[in-house]
Amino acid sequence: MGGKTPDGGSPMPMSIIEPYLAIQEALAEDSTDNIKANAGKIATASTSLGAPAMKIDTSALQLSGSIGATDADTDIKVVRERFGALSEAIDTYMTGLNLKLPEGAAVAWCPMVKKPWIQRGDKLANPYYGSEMPTCGNFR
Repeated sequence: MGGKTPDGGSPMPMSIIEPYLAIQEALAEDSTDNIKANAGKIATASTSLGAPAMKIDTSALQLSGSIGATDADTDIKVVRERFGALSEAIDTYMTGLNLKLPEGAAVAWCPMVKKPWIQRGDKLANPYYGSEMPTCGNFR
C-alpha cells in the first residue's frame, strides 16, 4: 500500500472526514442514502495515507459492501455494525498519529455499543441508534 502517513499533530484529511460525516448524518436519520458511494470515497482516500490506514480501507470496503441494490436488500443493523468498525479504525488511526479533527467536528462515544463516532455540532446525533436514541452517548 503506497502513500504517505500524515505527520503527527496535523489534521485528519478531509478526503476521509467529509464522506465519513455524510455517512454518520445519514445513519443518525435512519437512512442509508449515499452510504455506498461515501464509503467508496473513504476506501479510495485511505490508500494514500500509508500502511497504518489499511484498516480504514478494509472497514470502508466492508461498509460499502453492506449496502444492497435496494432498500429491501439492505439491513441497517449490519450497516451500523460496519460503520462502527470504520469509526474505530479512524479513531485508532487518528489517536495513534495524534491527528486533529476539523473545526466544528468532535468525537462522541456510545456506551450502548461501546464505539466512537465523529460528528459535526454540539448536539449528539447517534448513528448507531438513529431516531430510536438520538442523544445516547457523550462527547470525549
